[in-house]
Amino acid sequence: MNVEKRIGTKKVLPINSKTIIHYMLVNNSITEAIGKALKPFDVSSQQFNVLRILRGQDGQAANLSTINNKMISKMSNTTRLVDKLLLKGYVNRIVCPSNRRKIEITITEKGKKALLKMDKAIEATENQLLHRFNGKELKQFNELLNKF
Repeated sequence: MNVEKRIGTKKVLPINSKTIIHYMLVNNSITEAIGKALKPFDVSSQQFNVLRILRGQDGQAANLSTINNKMISKMSNTTRLVDKLLLKGYVNRIVCPSNRRKIEITITEKGKKALLKMDKAIEATENQLLHRFNGKELKQFNELLNKF
């Protein structure tokens, strides 16, 4: 992608600016593709992330703090995300009887089944987005990103 052409400037950008703008453009493309893949399931990428976190708990409940700490986007309102998943029947929320401030969340069987379908859509999207890269290039790309 030619960044200058993409943003419609004839000016040659300094390499730092060009790199950041390029990263932002790629990030937006990825975000849009993931959103499009999840649209048929009526979940956002943040809701998908919550479901994956809960599945990763291997049957153990998680509290809102645990979920929030593991979120990809720390700007998410975890309570609101859980509420939306609760309405869909994808999660259970249990209030601890001895400490009403302690809320535990688990993924339901319905949530697990839906997540398996979402996984396939996301995997197909990831493959489509990354099909121009081989394994060595992806490893190198991740090593470069680790420098952030």
